[in-house]
Amino acid sequence: MIKEKISGKAYILGDDIDTDQIIPAQYLTYNPANAEERKMFGKYALIGVPEGKQGLPGGRTPFVTDGAMQSEFKVVIGGKNFGCGSSREHAPLAIREAGVEIVIAEFYARIFFRNCVNGGYLIPYESKDRLSEIIKTGEEVEVDIKHNLLRNHTTGKVYELKPLGDILPIIEAGDVFKYAKKSGIIG
Repeated sequence: MIKEKISGKAYILGDDIDTDQIIPAQYLTYNPANAEERKMFGKYALIGVPEGKQGLPGGRTPFVTDGAMQSEFKVVIGGKNFGCGSSREHAPLAIREAGVEIVIAEFYARIFFRNCVNGGYLIPYESKDRLSEIIKTGEEVEVDIKHNLLRNHTTGKVYELKPLGDILPIIEAGDVFKYAKKSGIIG
């Protein structure tokens, strides 16, 4: 079961954030099946995002501070084509291991989107507005999953998100395998 509302600080990214920027290849030597090594994906999440696309607007805000294993940011908001590039399954895992539960973008690369849902890593919302140019890094936000709304507690503004639709039962089950078992598709 997922929470009805998820809140925390927002981290803003630009357009075309690719999976190599989310978790660069040199950090793929860690084994996600090993609990201690899995944490390293969170430590290095978004480390490859170039200046000018990170912590928008206005420059470079580190997603995970030096020495930390997780980010202080709980909601990532990107622009267009989030998760493009290779089909790296580790990309949504890295963001999740950093402590994020929801990513909001204008639209996603298809494979990244499916990896978020199938692995049960992140809730991938799509925005109706260009939120990456409206909300600022560090603002306190809340995502109301039941009503598909993003509330910016810093400014008091509310934005509609596109409904999760057919992926909601998979997200509620926890991942695609739990959903398949729950719905009787597999035994």
